[in-house]
Parts: sequence; C-alpha cells; structure tokens
Amino acid sequence: MHTIESARLKPGVTRESVAPPAAADAAQSTAIIRGTALIIWDLKVPGKKQKLDAIDTDQITPAADCVSESLETLDERWKAGSFRYLMPDFRARVHRGETFLVAGDRFAIGSSREMSPAGLKGVAEEVGLEMVVVCGQNMGDIFRRNALNLGLHVVQSPEAVADARDGDTFSFDPRSRQLTNETQGKTYDPVPLTPKEDEIRRSGGIFTVGRREFKASVQTTPAIEWPDPDQARGMTSTEQIVWAHRVDKTAAATPGATLRVYADLLPASDGTAPFAIHTFNQITGGRTIFPRQAAIANDHFVFTGKKDDDKQTAIGREFARAHGIEKPYYATPGDGIFHFYFPEQGLIVPGQFIPGADSHSRAYGAYGAVGMGVGSTTLGFGWSTGYIFFTLAKARRVVFGGRLQPWVSGKDIVLELLRRWGVKQSQGMSVELVDANQQLRIAYRNTIANMMAEAEALNGIFAPDAITEAWYRAKGIVDLPYPPFAPGADARYEIDETIDLTGVTAMIAKPFSPGNAFPAEEVARERITFDKAMIGSCTNGSYDDLLTAALVIRAARRQGATRAAKPFVVFPGSGGVGREITVADPRLAGESIADVFRSVGGVIRQSWCGPCFGQGPDALSKGERAITSFNRNWQNRMGLGGEGYLASPAVVAASALVGYMAPPSELGLEWNPEDFDV
Repeated sequence: MHTIESARLKPGVTRESVAPPAAADAAQSTAIIRGTALIIWDLKVPGKKQKLDAIDTDQITPAADCVSESLETLDERWKAGSFRYLMPDFRARVHRGETFLVAGDRFAIGSSREMSPAGLKGVAEEVGLEMVVVCGQNMGDIFRRNALNLGLHVVQSPEAVADARDGDTFSFDPRSRQLTNETQGKTYDPVPLTPKEDEIRRSGGIFTVGRREFKASVQTTPAIEWPDPDQARGMTSTEQIVWAHRVDKTAAATPGATLRVYADLLPASDGTAPFAIHTFNQITGGRTIFPRQAAIANDHFVFTGKKDDDKQTAIGREFARAHGIEKPYYATPGDGIFHFYFPEQGLIVPGQFIPGADSHSRAYGAYGAVGMGVGSTTLGFGWSTGYIFFTLAKARRVVFGGRLQPWVSGKDIVLELLRRWGVKQSQGMSVELVDANQQLRIAYRNTIANMMAEAEALNGIFAPDAITEAWYRAKGIVDLPYPPFAPGADARYEIDETIDLTGVTAMIAKPFSPGNAFPAEEVARERITFDKAMIGSCTNGSYDDLLTAALVIRAARRQGATRAAKPFVVFPGSGGVGREITVADPRLAGESIADVFRSVGGVIRQSWCGPCFGQGPDALSKGERAITSFNRNWQNRMGLGGEGYLASPAVVAASALVGYMAPPSELGLEWNPEDFDV
C-alpha cells in the first residue's frame, strides 16, 4: 500500500549535513514597472468594446510548443510559441514596450501549462523588461499559482480591464501591487493575495522559498491526523482531508487560507516533468534526497515520432533512472494515461491529498481523494519538501438525485452541469459531489471529477461510499490507510444545488466550449457530419466506458449497421485496459470489446493523450471535425483549425455508425437495462 514517507537521503548525506544549493538573492525588485497596454480584444464584438474572456492556456502556449529538449533550454520553445496563433506579433509587441498584457475574465483557464507564465515572463526578460498580466475575475487557479511561483506579476482588477484602451501607459508598484493607468490618471487596488502568496511573491518565487524550507522539511517526519467527529461535523470532505494533511497542525483549514499540506502522491507527465525536475534540482541540488512521493507517466509526447519530443521524454526517463523511480511509479510509453494508470495500480486511495502537475488530476476525486492540478514548479517544490502550498477555496455542493435515464452516463451529466453553470462555471470553488441514490459507478465519477478542470473548480470529490469500497474490493484492496469520512452535517457551502438526473438526457457539446452542450437528439436533427470519431482519453477510457460503446455497436449490427461511416479510433485509458478489451466478455456473447470495434472498422491505438490535445497522427487538420469522448473542445485544442465535439462513448459509437452526430436511439435501438446497463 502506498503511504507518505519521510525524506530519503542519498548515500553519504545526513540530516544534519543537508543544505540547499547556494544561489544569488532572488528577492523581487521593488522598482516601479512601466509599460504600454497590450490588449487582447474580443474580435467577435465590433469596435473594440470588450476584452477577450476565457483565454485558455492552449491559446497562450500551443501544445506543439510545450516542449523542452533539455534542462538547459527549458523555455526556448515556450517563448517562441507564446500566443502563436491568437496574436502572432506578440513577441515583437512586448519587445517594443507593450508589457502590460490586458485580458478579460477567466484568463488562463485550462491546462496546467507552466510553459505559459514562464514563456510570457521570458519574452519580456529577453530584452530586459518585466511583464504584468492584468485580467478580470476568476483567473485560472493553476496559472495564477504558477505565476506567483515564477515571479510573473499578475493582477486581477475588473475595473482596470474595463477602463484600458490601446496605447495607455501603465505602472505597477511591486511593493503595494497597486496598478495605475497613467494615461487616464486612475489607480486600482487589485484582488488581494493571501499573506503566504504575497510572501512567495516578495521572496522572488518558489525556488527561493523552497531553498529556505528544504532543510527543515527533511528533518521533519510527516504526520497525518484526522479531525475528531465533532470537528469534522463542520467540514466538507476536502476540508477534512486538508486538515488531516496540514504540516502546521495549528493552522486553520478555512476558505482563503494558504497552508502547507503534505502530499500523498505528486504525479507528473512527460510533458510537465522537465520543469518539475528543474525545480527539484534548483531547490535540493539534485544529489541530496530522492524525490518525495514522485510519480511520472509518459502519456503526452510519446507516439508523435518527433525527435524533439523524444528528447523531452528522455529528461524524465533519465531522472527516473537516476533516482530509482520504477513501476508503478514510473509508467513507460503505452502503460497508460496517468489518471487511469495510477488508480489502476492502487496508488490512489480515499482520503489522499494529490497535487498533480496536470490539470486533470482532479479525476482522483472519483476515488475519494483531493486531486487538483498545480503545475510543474509546485510539483518540484513538493518533490523537494514533501508538501505544497495550498489555498483552500470556498465550497459548493452538487447533489445528483433522481434516476439515470437511458443512454445517460457521467459524460452527459457533467456536460449538463457545465451547461447550467454557464460562463461563470464553478467560480473556482471546491466542489462536493454527492451521489444521493448510489447509482454512479466509478467510471462515471471519474468523468465528472476529471472535468471539474473544465468547470474551473479547484477540485471535485465524491466522498467514499459503498460504490467506492466495492471498486477497491474488486481490485483486492481491502485495508485502506485512512479512516472513512463523509461531508459533515454542518459543513458550509457557498452554493448548494441539486440536479435531478431524471431530466438529464444524452448530450453533445459543440465547439468551442464543453459547456456549449445540447441534447443529442436535438443535435441529431441537424445532421452534423464529421471526419473522425474517437473514443478514449483520461475522461472516458476505462473498460466500462469502452464496453458501453461496444454494446451499442453490437446491438446496431443486428439492426444492419455494420460499418463505421468515417475513421473510428479508440484509445484505451491504460495499457491494462488495452489488454483487457482483447479478452472475450460474456456481455458481448463471447466477443471481446476490441473484436466488436474492429468488426465495424474501428482501430485500437496505444494508450496516450495525443489527439486530445492536438498531437500525433490522429490530431485534427484544418477544416476537420470530430465527435469525441475527450474533455476539451476549445479552439485549436484537437489540432490547428479543427473542430471538436464532445459526447459519451455510447453517443460517439452511435455517431460513428450512423454517419452524423446522434444518440443510439437514432440507430433504432431501444434502451433495455439488461442489454446496455454496464
């Protein structure tokens, strides 16, 4: 059973001799920063009347530029790729002094790309300038954390954004964080930071703070202490886990507080590992301790056939070799997408606190853990100290009541939830997810918790229950390390809502937002055709997900639908799932899932993330359209100039056979639980 360990020292190192590497003072400069506004306008609104909202990190740093060929040239590609498609002249404009980047609400949502703040900062620094990012409400939480870690100035001020005009001169005081539009003679006090966040900022970033805390962290034995029943009564599931994992046992685990919190596991991908490794080396020197709670999966840049991608994956491979990180903590190419692979290996259990470098680490909430995306530098800090800095968010609760309807799965539920939440989404809160009638299997919960990333939530969690226990029991895991817990009866929720699943139907999300979702039967009437149908990803790549699709295909064959109308590609969530689907399943009358897919022209690929973020041979080309079970369909996400639609595996399978986007009912299939309920 995976547990939290004390720091393990390298041979020849003692706890008394541990010391961080010498480094120059990195304290943040207090000099006033001046520059001109670089405004990202919403071009869909004529007349430059509105700043662009919801700019995701895919637009800040396209996937193809999220590559590091060596630890010495980490940010070269990141700088070159900054706003490559959204604003091709970005680098030139910054170099001529347009260093106050102004955007609308929800800036830098999405992927945990530390490449984005690092690239923006680096573009200014390469000509001796400093950048200040000015945005409105609800900045992406991972980007914000990453920016503070790296010393990139970020300011949330809706008033400053609303007033800003092209050519305005701005100034920023790093001591007070006060922002001034000198052209208009207006001064703004931005959304404040917590004291600990401001300390990290003033110190110059996470490297400095990490070196300062490194020795004490090595000499401290981690202790996990759960609240007693009376204390837990007023806490959400997330608050109880954070409370138990506090480094400082007297610190209050209340919304808005920034705490040091022990991590049970600190997983990275091949894409996020290089910068985490760089951070670990900067803080520890690289030769004093073994990385703490570390895990790395090769799932992002592994099957592209590009030499520079191979160089990137080699960085993590060499790090794992040097520090003795082996399976199941090191997943080789094809082993799986880490949000499937690590739970499958028993490394994820209820009650854990798991900061992952990848934004979809929120998926661990399906298993009763606090999972969230934190980016690479926070991960590297955690590998060094065993804990991270974590700011607890306000809580909201979503109770799923009623009864599941035909063809409805976790994907349909979360698309409906995102549709209801609209442009505000979760408002950055921690989401307590409650399966009131015990009908959402782990595969469904995985999809819902995973896509709390698209909901812009800090995390989403299903407290462990009978369904959770049965899932672990089936894996032979019966002695879980942490005690049972549930949200306290007096826990406080900023927003409390119920979704009656009786009214939720199969859904399809149109470009360019997962929340742009509509009932699949309505979409079917539009006869929207596509170039590819793809099932899989960390959202819907489990055995149950693929079995659901195979049951639809098998039933459709009996109705005469024997061939997929367009290329039909399947990506199992892990290598283990890939092997399982080749074994005959009684539900398929002796066929295997793979046999069923191949019988209609389907192709089974390796387990990896590629086409979900526009990489590899299955990525979309300009003008192509796909119906997928992936989690994001933002502009250029699945390939430059492509259009992605999101749906459940059952809907994707039905669409593949009918030739346009539609639910299984379009094939003449009638729901029968004995036939289709996995």
